[in-house]
Amino acid sequence: MDVSILIVSYNTCKLTLDCLQSVYASETEYSYEVIVIDNDSKDDSVRQIEQSYPQARLIRNEDNTGFAKANNQGMEIARGRYVLLLNSDTVIQPDTLEIMLSFMDSRPDVGASGCKVILPDGSLDKACKRGFPTPSASFYYAFGFSKLFPNNPRFNQYQLGYLSPDEEYEIDCLVGAFMLVRKETIDEVGMLDETFFMYAEDTDWCYRIKQAGWKNYYYPRTTIMHYKRASSRNKPLRITYEFHRSMVIFYNKHYKQKYPFWVSWCIYAGIAVQFALAIIKSKLLSR
Repeated sequence: MDVSILIVSYNTCKLTLDCLQSVYASETEYSYEVIVIDNDSKDDSVRQIEQSYPQARLIRNEDNTGFAKANNQGMEIARGRYVLLLNSDTVIQPDTLEIMLSFMDSRPDVGASGCKVILPDGSLDKACKRGFPTPSASFYYAFGFSKLFPNNPRFNQYQLGYLSPDEEYEIDCLVGAFMLVRKETIDEVGMLDETFFMYAEDTDWCYRIKQAGWKNYYYPRTTIMHYKRASSRNKPLRITYEFHRSMVIFYNKHYKQKYPFWVSWCIYAGIAVQFALAIIKSKLLSR
């Protein structure tokens, strides 16, 4: 088996079916298996998936275990030389698997790779090629310096806006919506950290992959469509909380010991303010 494709489903029935359709329409000589992990969807996802795609291996959870844990469940039974994390709200191209797997086979030094990710409006999903959220990168991003100076590497450490989205290169961080990882790499660095419910688990994985000496690579020779945040639209408060909680977890895990206490306090204060503003914005929009 060449690649195990893991799709976590949560109340995204139509989108998940569209995603599966795009996968099974792939034009590739590589062998693949599809593992769908359903996180206790309340819609018709499980029945529809079983009926429409009986060849997919389906794990039915009795509660919402989160993105990291669900993907780990899939990895535990995966048989492929590679594992592909693929969001349920994505659609891949017929050539996506062929191009990405060929690239990985040609580059044994690459532990994980991702392709170009496009949003429904045709713009780039900037999360598909990122730097790590160091304190300086986070500061320049949070306070708008990256927008003011889009071509300046110093102020664009996080979203890497100064790098062309049509060129290939090594980067720090890929996006969990499409992340192709070598099984050998997973065996070395471990699976996703289940401390993260959702958000930042991909960043943490990329960090550990790079720390172990592997490369993370952006390879835009194929594209996918990403209908972003489809599974999180119905629970904005929980999602907002988990998003900001993930920032704290990541900082404590990888950066806290590297910086003086006052930097940590500034980071925590910044996250708290962002969280409060996000809650206020959500309340105002819901009126």
